[in-house]
Amino acid sequence: MGEIQHEWLQELYKTIHCYKPQFIALHFQEVGGKDYLVNMCHAENFFWNIVSSEEMKDFDRVVSYVDNQFQAEDSFTALGSIYFIHRTLKNILQYDFNEKGFKMVSGQRKHVGSLDLVTTVEKEKFPKNFWPNFKWSRKGFMRTRWIIHNQGLDLVNVHLFHDASNLIACNSSPSIYSANRKNALRYVINRYLVNILTPTPPCALCFGVQHLSTSADVQTVKKDSSNEVEKIICEDKDNDHQVLLHIEEKLFTYVHQAVFREDNGRALLKYDNEATAFFDVILEEDIQFPPSYPYSEEYAKPTQYMNTRCPAWCDRILMSHTAQKCIHKRDDGEKSVIYNTVGSNVCMGDHKPVFLFFSLKTNEH
Repeated sequence: MGEIQHEWLQELYKTIHCYKPQFIALHFQEVGGKDYLVNMCHAENFFWNIVSSEEMKDFDRVVSYVDNQFQAEDSFTALGSIYFIHRTLKNILQYDFNEKGFKMVSGQRKHVGSLDLVTTVEKEKFPKNFWPNFKWSRKGFMRTRWIIHNQGLDLVNVHLFHDASNLIACNSSPSIYSANRKNALRYVINRYLVNILTPTPPCALCFGVQHLSTSADVQTVKKDSSNEVEKIICEDKDNDHQVLLHIEEKLFTYVHQAVFREDNGRALLKYDNEATAFFDVILEEDIQFPPSYPYSEEYAKPTQYMNTRCPAWCDRILMSHTAQKCIHKRDDGEKSVIYNTVGSNVCMGDHKPVFLFFSLKTNEH
């Protein structure tokens, strides 16, 4: 894990050095990981190592929010958001939701805990009735509001629901999990039509047997004690019954895994359609990177996917129509928007972080 953390940080610093941003928004979900009772303190140390690092010394203002109150089951989201402001960026203000006004940002502001009394952030856990048939999880969202170069910007860190079972996800299209994600994201949008949502995992790739050979034989295995599906196995009848695809609740193995990496998985993007339901209010830059999840956590296998879930573009940056027009507004005609992953050839854990780089036009006179 130490090697992965070191490489993760180096890739982050390399990306920052390459693009030289003046404002950085780092949004994290599942702070502390699955075993957050044990790892929360390590996660916090990880954040503070970034803040105090030599590579970030020119960012003289830092605002951080970490929801680590796992004892508060009704409100704990395990979300973390850290904002870095470069010393050359002078005109920046942050909104106080209690006083309903903007204030200048100065120094380092570290907010760790329940965040309920912090007035510069809004945080909420999704209501339990959003998924009544599943275990209530830590999914939720966190919002901050900024003025940069006299332009307003809402930043929302959203963590949507995952596919708890590959088998249930195969039952219908869209799946029940897709419906849960749709309801949750619409809930956030209705709460406040945001300028930018970043990052959010609204989509799971719908990957069907149509990608398999025409000679594939699909077998459904059910449990002896019930009619419940236990596994789905696709074999190639013309190739000594080679197993092409094997799906169980927590297992997804596909023999032609390279299809997810070739041409950045472009051939499969047509199945990635959950976000299209929201294109009336939010948009996304063109995806030109492979599915961001679930990568192997083995240090020596940085480009290989784990056999746990169908690879999908689970990490996304969405924005309102107004925000997209704003980030594409340049006087010099040069392309200023980059949408990509960090550490494509380095082990970054099971998710490849996704970033959006853009330049705001200065409205100062």
